[in-house]
Amino acid sequence: MVGMAILQPVVALAAWTMVMWFWLYGTRIPALSAAKIDPEELVNDPSLTLDNVLPPQVQWKAHNYNHLHEAPTVFYAVAIVLAIIGQGDGLNAQAGWAYVILRVIHSIIQATVNKVNLRFGVFALSSFCLMFLVARAALAMF
Repeated sequence: MVGMAILQPVVALAAWTMVMWFWLYGTRIPALSAAKIDPEELVNDPSLTLDNVLPPQVQWKAHNYNHLHEAPTVFYAVAIVLAIIGQGDGLNAQAGWAYVILRVIHSIIQATVNKVNLRFGVFALSSFCLMFLVARAALAMF
């Protein structure tokens, strides 16, 4: 179908988000057990947060999982718009893939070494891809 190629990176990013979910809980659950944290204490004591009780390297995965529910929501929306109006092929699909690849790289950086300057550079590049897609959708729609 015409304009549907951009939906492939949409599904790829959604799948990557699920990979991060498994990575997050695959590290968080053992860390909670090792720290002997009672989850009920976390609920009942607002000053007690996972950021305060778990190692930063464990929390980096959780922070990234949360980040995958922020700017990528704009990507999902604009990609679906481009697909619906038949503009999701060619350069738009390539920009969609570039966005996804950069977000995966961003995740790997944040979940492993968490070098902020490097992470920001990759985030900025992905944001430019997203801005490009939004502009292309706006031009096609208006």
